[in-house]
Amino acid sequence: MSKKTKSKVAFGIDVGGSGIKGAPVDLERGDFAADRVRIATPEPSTPDAVASVFTDLVARFDLPDDAAVGVTFPAIIRRGVAFSAANVDPGWIGTDIAKVVKKATGHRAVVVNDADAAGYAEVVYGAAKGKDGLVIVLTLGTGIGSAMIYDGVLVPNSELGHLEIDGHDAETQASSGVKDREGWSYEEWIPRLQRYFDVVEFLFSPDLFVVGGGVSKDHEKFLPFLKLHTPIVPAKLRNRAGIVGAAALAAKASE
Repeated sequence: MSKKTKSKVAFGIDVGGSGIKGAPVDLERGDFAADRVRIATPEPSTPDAVASVFTDLVARFDLPDDAAVGVTFPAIIRRGVAFSAANVDPGWIGTDIAKVVKKATGHRAVVVNDADAAGYAEVVYGAAKGKDGLVIVLTLGTGIGSAMIYDGVLVPNSELGHLEIDGHDAETQASSGVKDREGWSYEEWIPRLQRYFDVVEFLFSPDLFVVGGGVSKDHEKFLPFLKLHTPIVPAKLRNRAGIVGAAALAAKASE
C-alpha cells in the first residue's frame, strides 16, 4: 500500500487481566477484518512482559505500514499515561503506555480506558450511530463502566460507576455482578438500576443511554421497565466493542 494512501484498517488491542486480544479492524464497516487472536496475559503483567505480547499480536497480521494501533487498558488514562491499574501489574502506573506500544509494534499508538473505547465504538458504529448530543454508554458487568460522548467527541475517564449514591459506591449496588452474587431476579434488580439511572439522568440530562455488558443480551427483561425521560437502548457491538473502538480512536488521532 502506498504511504500516501490513508489506511482503511487500524489494529485494536484489548488488555484484560486474563487475556490480551487483538484484531485488525475495517474502519468502514466497524468490524474485524480478520479473526481475533487471544494471548494469555503474562504473570506478572509488567510493562515489559505485556509489550512482548503486543509485538506478537501485531506480527501475526499483515498490517499496512500506516495502520494505527489502538489499545484499551483497564485504567484511568491521561494522554497515554496510566494513573491506575485494575487487574494488571501496578508497575503500569505512571507508564506512558502509548510509547510502550509504539516501541513494541512500530506503529503509531493511542491508548484509552476500556469502557471509553467500547462506548466510542457504539457511537461510531453501533447503537448510537448518527446520534447527536450527549450519549452515555454504561457497561453493566462486575462493576459499571461508563463512557460519555458529546457530538462524537469522547469525554474520557468519566467513571460514573463510582458515583456515590445513598452513601454507597454505585457499582456495589447496581452492577450485574452484584445481581449475580446476591442471586437477585431481574425484578429484584430493577429498583437498584432505576435509582442509579435516575441519578445519572438528573446529573447529566443525556440525549441517549446505551447499555452494554454481558447482561445486555437479556435487555428485554429489564430495560423496558426503567422509567426515564431519556431513551435507553441495548448496545450492539457486544464483545467486539473495545477492540473496534480503540482502533477507531487510533485512526481518528492519526487524521
